[in-house]
Amino acid sequence: MTSQASNAASERDRVIIFDTTMRDGEQSPGASMSLEEKLELAKILEEMRVDVIEAGFPIASNGDFEAVRQISEIVTESTICGLARAAAIDIERCAEAIRPAKRGRIHTFLSTSPSHRDHILKMSQEDILEAITRSVTHARNLCDDVEWSAQDATRTEQDFLRRCVEAAIKAGAKTVNIPDTVGYSYPSEYEAIFRDLVENVPGVENIILSTHCHNDLGLAVANSLAGVQGGARQVEVAVNGIGERAGNAALEEVVMALKVRGDRLPYFSGAETQHITRASRYVSAITGFPVQFNKAIVGKNAFAHESGIHQDGMLKDRGTYEIMTPESVGQGGSNLVMGKHSGRHAFREKLKALGYELGQNALNEAFQRFKDLADKKKHVFDDDIVALVDDALASGADRIQVKQLRVIAGTEGPQEAHLTVTVEGVERSATATGDGPVDAVFNAIHEVVPHTAILRLFQVHAVTEGTDAQAQVSVRLEEDGRIATGQAADTDTLTASAKAYVNALNNLFARKEKTAPDAIASGF
Repeated sequence: MTSQASNAASERDRVIIFDTTMRDGEQSPGASMSLEEKLELAKILEEMRVDVIEAGFPIASNGDFEAVRQISEIVTESTICGLARAAAIDIERCAEAIRPAKRGRIHTFLSTSPSHRDHILKMSQEDILEAITRSVTHARNLCDDVEWSAQDATRTEQDFLRRCVEAAIKAGAKTVNIPDTVGYSYPSEYEAIFRDLVENVPGVENIILSTHCHNDLGLAVANSLAGVQGGARQVEVAVNGIGERAGNAALEEVVMALKVRGDRLPYFSGAETQHITRASRYVSAITGFPVQFNKAIVGKNAFAHESGIHQDGMLKDRGTYEIMTPESVGQGGSNLVMGKHSGRHAFREKLKALGYELGQNALNEAFQRFKDLADKKKHVFDDDIVALVDDALASGADRIQVKQLRVIAGTEGPQEAHLTVTVEGVERSATATGDGPVDAVFNAIHEVVPHTAILRLFQVHAVTEGTDAQAQVSVRLEEDGRIATGQAADTDTLTASAKAYVNALNNLFARKEKTAPDAIASGF
């Protein structure tokens, strides 16, 4: 085989990684991200060498438009994609948002299943075909790279799905997505859909077929890989599998399945997997969605071995019980304990091993937090360091900050909280009672910072083991349809609770200033 032929064959086996964390992932209730958070996540995804970053839905709000536009300005390696319905106004708004991108893509969609045609769109098959041709043609006139999606494709009649895909190809789509919108498909069934399209649709050999699988039956990753075996060469995924309802196919699971099981999946992606854990932790921190301990690839216990038999095997040969190394996904090869005698250089190297590259000011602040924590705890573990760094990054530019807290609690109520905060540098204090110490703390915050937000989530978990473990608290607030999440960690659970609530308030106030009220929900 010539070198040119070999390269062509290799490209046919390459799977494009399309990340939709900032679009479909953000549609998870409570997972709203700020502009700054999206910009940082885009940088992480670019470093991971994700091929396509779906940065938002530009028509949905001014905030989404601005996120897509600014990400288009700063990302140079990945393709930046915006979502648009089949309406001309959506497509034009999307084209405007991605205009600064070195590589931009318009992603437009239309439902095709009988259920959606009859109950949502009130359109006939011929109406659908005409709308596909019109919308894709319009998008193609504004952007060279156009993707079209058949929403609810897996519940669409196969003969009609063929006609829809053919229409999109003729109108100029370079990528055609076949979403399992409601997570209904079974792997062999999903694979057969792609094989049918590859064999029966004219022109399909000149475009890329894509998967987009939801996890309602827990089959999103399995279906995505089956789609690849059936001929798809793009998979649409989200970090930690977040997304509508039960979520999307998890980026980390798809990428590592392709890497580890090349014997059965003779395909590859260009993703640099050592950035996976960093991306996972960042998405968890900004959304307030904790990663379950036994989550594949990125869970705390993914590389933990407690059984004596497993430990014995690991000591003899790591390959006995590990099919991949923690280093390959950026988890670090060990959980080295650090303490109050550890120096700045060791701390900086530990942060690098954990996937953090901090500027000097951020490093100095994180190191001081580490020293303060080491004075309280005998041993500081990796998870402790991750929690305190995420806490520092989350609260660095907060307008409201907790300065002092004292709580009176016990069996005899009511419990009482004495709180002092600074609001843009000005101190405010209050004393409040409540039905329990946490309620008293939150009531005190409400007195010093009056607001109408409703508490939707209060969640506490221990970062490490032991009575001196840090508590990591997540708080979710909702006001006028806007949702914001805050997180904080501290060895004192009540202090962490106060800081998390204040962090959520800061995020909520910031979003009120930056976003428009008329967001549009959409998902495949």
